[in-house]
Amino acid sequence: MNRKLALLVLAQGLFLTNNICFMAINGLVGLALAPRPWMATLPICAYVAGGALTARMVGRHQLRFGRRRGFQIGLGVAFVSCGASLWSVLHQQFWGVVLATLVAGYYTANAALYRFAATELVAPDKRETAISWVLGGGCLGAILGPWLAGASKDLLAAPFAGAYLLLMGVALAGLVLISLIDFPALVQPAPGAGGRSGGELARQPVFLVALAASALGYGVMNLLMAATPIAMGQCGLPFADASLVLQWHVLGMFVPSFFTGSLIKRVGVQPVMWAGVALNLGCVAFALSGQELHHFLGALLLLGIGWNFLYIGGTTLFTQAYRPEEKTRAQGLLDTGVYATMTLTAFSSGALVTTGGWQWMNWASLVPIALCAAALAGLAAHQRRSC
Repeated sequence: MNRKLALLVLAQGLFLTNNICFMAINGLVGLALAPRPWMATLPICAYVAGGALTARMVGRHQLRFGRRRGFQIGLGVAFVSCGASLWSVLHQQFWGVVLATLVAGYYTANAALYRFAATELVAPDKRETAISWVLGGGCLGAILGPWLAGASKDLLAAPFAGAYLLLMGVALAGLVLISLIDFPALVQPAPGAGGRSGGELARQPVFLVALAASALGYGVMNLLMAATPIAMGQCGLPFADASLVLQWHVLGMFVPSFFTGSLIKRVGVQPVMWAGVALNLGCVAFALSGQELHHFLGALLLLGIGWNFLYIGGTTLFTQAYRPEEKTRAQGLLDTGVYATMTLTAFSSGALVTTGGWQWMNWASLVPIALCAAALAGLAAHQRRSC
């Protein structure tokens, strides 16, 4: 840990405060304003769709402007989009909320690169630990995000409008932190030597598995987490219980980060990713066993830890898939796949939970879990053949 990395850890915590608060309130805001119940999670869908649409653009902006200026632009977008969301909720404009969260997707794609920037602030043999520490900063978001959502519910005339106002302050705090970090210059590709194309990068087995673990792990997490406040409301549980469940879920996502990097160095990246698959299966089994508070709490806690193992494992594996001059292109390609998957699951989440219910949600999540397991098995078989 050094000063630069510590500041980036805090910036990650503020980023996750924004994300978790968005996930906690946007489905409920959508449910209150949407013309049809199945459209309730469209603001969440728009948020991750914005990330998918802008991930490669973010990579180009980082290469052009550098890490610090690029991250500052992202935080500026966060401030403006939260202001637009605030106005839309106060004026009961559902499509205004959707558009504002679509724009906010640039911020989430931008701040997702904190984990890669962390590897540039430490020695090469500390990359796994740096990734883990930065993602561990999400523990701050686990505490602040649900608290901010609950505390601001009745702050202004429209329910949850106050959350967007407070998130504007969170964006400004993040801007201050990022401005204090002096990032190393990114490697600029020489003319005519920009490295492999996106297609060539994507055809590597290690790239495909890193993408599958990151995208599908995030997809399952997003599918279930986005629907949890709605599902708990359908079961007659108060919003305070939903905030508690989301808080423990996010702690499950980020507390393991403090040892996941060391665990990967000790046992290898693939066993940790297999453990993530097993924990996701445990989440589904727990969720299908009942619909009381402790069922939601246990399921979402296991889901968070499973996501952590898959996401940190996938990110670590991904660092083997590109050369220095290909970094921003490869990172943009990976995050495009992640956010595209999240867009699909966010949209499916609202449709499934308002039509089929919580049980069908969990049965449906077995599909991406199985695909992730198949990708890991395929990589292991490829590596055996290559030996």
